Amino acid sequence: MSMIFCNTLYSSSPSSLSPLTSTRTEPSRFPKNLKPRAQFQSMEDHDDHLRLKFMEFPYVSPTRKQLMVDLMSTVENRLQSQLLPCNLPPDVRNFKNPNGSAEASLHIRSGQKSSPIDFVIGSWIHCKIPTGVSLNITSISAFLNSSTKAPNFVVELIQSSPESLVLILDLPHRKDLVLNPDYLKEYYQDTALDSHRQSLLKLPEVKPYVSPSLFVRSAFSPTASMLKIDAEEEEKLEKILRDHVSPAAKEVLEVWLERCAKEEEEKRVIGEEERMELERRDKSFRRKSIEEDLDLQFPRMFGEDVSSRVVHAIKEAFGVL
Repeated sequence: MSMIFCNTLYSSSPSSLSPLTSTRTEPSRFPKNLKPRAQFQSMEDHDDHLRLKFMEFPYVSPTRKQLMVDLMSTVENRLQSQLLPCNLPPDVRNFKNPNGSAEASLHIRSGQKSSPIDFVIGSWIHCKIPTGVSLNITSISAFLNSSTKAPNFVVELIQSSPESLVLILDLPHRKDLVLNPDYLKEYYQDTALDSHRQSLLKLPEVKPYVSPSLFVRSAFSPTASMLKIDAEEEEKLEKILRDHVSPAAKEVLEVWLERCAKEEEEKRVIGEEERMELERRDKSFRRKSIEEDLDLQFPRMFGEDVSSRVVHAIKEAFGVL
């Protein structure tokens, strides 16, 4: 959903999740206690199928797909004990518009109650634009809850040409950086996050990207890599993704996993007033992101019915219904 979701989904029938039933005309050959186990296995297999569908990232280059798979796999593997299974309905996890010109996949996993992880969201979205080009967006974001003040994580690649794309890579801050200089030092200066942006900008094909949205610009940190990559050839873009963007994204993710998601519990002691302020800020950010992005773009891409269903599920996951 270009910020969070445009920063995402193929249609899967809910009927495939219907419970197993026994026939009345012939006794089952299996013990009764195996039926719930078989039903659970069927649902588990279906969940695996939907996750694999998401992890296909089918409309992007092999290099970009590998990057997104590596990042999502790292997040899930490192946070596995802190994450709940994805419980989105099948027609929200994979969907498309009636004429097939837009298709998307969405994967959301909430955190355990004892975890500082609020939720992790991954998505890809493919849309054929009337001008003849295709828009392909891939995104992964991780949001922390109010038990910690540490930053969130976001990586998003937006592409409408084989030779160019926009990269957004950041640990978006959750505290005012002017009022909290120690926060700026701890999460941004001491971790040398700005070095990744600076290194990428040394490439002649890379220029700063300025979002037309003032809200988007205000939401990211001073160290955010908001960049436009213009290469003369598709192969050149692939090389930049493989040799420069991929290492930077993985290093920023590693900083987030080690310094934010794994923050020691004693460092996460937060007073009630600060906790309430974090909750207000987080909800305001998520609500505004949906308003600026999904509420405007999804009806155009997927039609009112599909859009309403999917956006409702996202709002529920974001806690802003």
